[in-house]
Amino acid sequence: MIRHLVLFKLNEGVERDDPRVVRGEAAFRALGGKIEELRFWELGWNVSDRPIAYDFAINSAVEDADALKRYIEHPDHQSGVALWREFATWVVADYEF
Repeated sequence: MIRHLVLFKLNEGVERDDPRVVRGEAAFRALGGKIEELRFWELGWNVSDRPIAYDFAINSAVEDADALKRYIEHPDHQSGVALWREFATWVVADYEF
C-alpha cells in the first residue's frame, strides 16, 4: 500500500469561505466515492493556530504505484487540482506502508 499525503497552504489573502475554496474542497471531498483506486480517503481543515501549520490536508491510500498513477491522472482528480491551483500551494509525500 502507498500512503498519499497532501498538505495545502492557502495563498495570502485567501480565506476558507472564498467561493473558489468552497468549490475546491467539494471537488476533492467527492473523490473518495468516485475513484476506484482509492482504498482510504479522508480530508479536513487544520485546527491548529501554529504558524507553521498548513491549512488543509488529504490523507489517502492506494494499492501500489500503478494505482497511484491512475489516481493522479484521473480526470476528476485533475479537475480538482486545477481548481486548487487558483488559490493554494501544496506539498506531497507518498510512502509505502
